[in-house]
Amino acid sequence: MNSHPLVLDAEAVDQLLPQIDVLQEMRQLFTELGRKQAVQPAQTLTLLPENKGDFITYLGAASGAGTFGAKLSPYLIQENGPIITAWTILMSMQSGQPLMLCDSGRLTTERTAATTALAVDLLAGKAAQRVAIIGSGAIAQAHWRHIQTLRDWQEVCIYSPNLAANQKLQTEWQELCPAITFAASAEAAALNSDVVMLCTSSGTPVLDEESVAPHALVTSISTNVALAHEITPSFLPAAQVYCDYRETTPSTAGEMLIAARDHGWNAQQVKGDLAELATGSSELPDAGKPVFFRSVGLGLEDIAIANAIYRAARA
Repeated sequence: MNSHPLVLDAEAVDQLLPQIDVLQEMRQLFTELGRKQAVQPAQTLTLLPENKGDFITYLGAASGAGTFGAKLSPYLIQENGPIITAWTILMSMQSGQPLMLCDSGRLTTERTAATTALAVDLLAGKAAQRVAIIGSGAIAQAHWRHIQTLRDWQEVCIYSPNLAANQKLQTEWQELCPAITFAASAEAAALNSDVVMLCTSSGTPVLDEESVAPHALVTSISTNVALAHEITPSFLPAAQVYCDYRETTPSTAGEMLIAARDHGWNAQQVKGDLAELATGSSELPDAGKPVFFRSVGLGLEDIAIANAIYRAARA
């Protein structure tokens, strides 16, 4: 083994990403987690002194890949807005030596979207045809790329408060999805949708739960803001709740913590997680009641995609 670890910046990572099937990497990862071939500790939030921000540490170890490691994602408060970066270190389970240090900005975007896509594939009705996307940036675009072949989508509707005045962004979306339509509000986009993907960096709700159809799957991601949540916590008691990993997500996800505190919901009501769904050990949703899937981002996701980048680089 080369004793010198690879160091890959964002440009090098971007060049290697097209060689990776990120959705398949996530599917394999959660299958291994469901078979107890991987370990996922809880993420930790460390506050920086003098109110200068924080950083989240994501850890994970996978015996199948023979790797373990960590991603550090800081949120650094600055006068002109926060600086958010992410770097992953990948280690060998055989030698204990570092294999790679890489910029994880783009990798985080891709693994976040692919994890949501896996949830859509496992939880959305097979006849789902209408999808709403709330958010329009890089993470939202990655969400669409990863789900576009999973169902026979007949309608794709998007809303973002920045979209109406941004012709360049509208053009990007029309090139990415020629049939896309632009909604006047998040609620208008979600109306009658089979799947609603919340793809924002908001720390507060971006969608009124009243606009969610009784049969819809709502997916939500995370940001570094304390108690961040993209939908009102009162939605949880009315929904069938799934998450990326039941052992850690309920103690981290903002709307779960608030729903437990204020709305009589508790973590025992999580119906299943991706590890259970990937191995067929979880019940699927019942018809006629909305489904909520929450992803907080796992260290194992970072380790899996970093390992895929490492394999591509070594090849």
